[in-house]
Amino acid sequence: MAETQQEQKRPEGRRDDRGGPRGDRPGGGGGGGGRDRGDDRRGDRGDRGRPEGPPEIDLEKLISDPLYLDNQAHGVVSRMRDMDSGTKSQLRRLYNAVRRAVRAPENERQHQFVMLRARLAYTIARHSLRSLDTIEKLLLQVTRKNEIRGYERFRDLFEAIVAYNE
Repeated sequence: MAETQQEQKRPEGRRDDRGGPRGDRPGGGGGGGGRDRGDDRRGDRGDRGRPEGPPEIDLEKLISDPLYLDNQAHGVVSRMRDMDSGTKSQLRRLYNAVRRAVRAPENERQHQFVMLRARLAYTIARHSLRSLDTIEKLLLQVTRKNEIRGYERFRDLFEAIVAYNE
């Protein structure tokens, strides 16, 4: 009989009191209470040694300022050393693909860079190269802009990354 009373109370508790006994349990259901815990957990991840996220690279500044390009390359390499275990051969393979894409005929260039971004995303995911996320975001900017100068600067940045990683 006590069980039937509990079963009758549970639905009411869920509707009226989302932070009730079930919501307080670790891993418990509860509609609104779960969202708060999820936010707390996301906040904790940043405190466990993983950096918040690399700063974005400004494409316009990259095109116009060679020192900015150099500083960004150093930043990516230092994040790679801190975060990832990527090999030099993986980077060189990607760099060779960038060089081929830049040399592609104008009418195929954007497509080559779109495919390069897919390849970069796969490599980042497959080998946990989270430090290259900024490069992937920059590649998206370059591809959307679709200008030869942007493609060339992206290639130069990648070349500097490969060189500083040696």
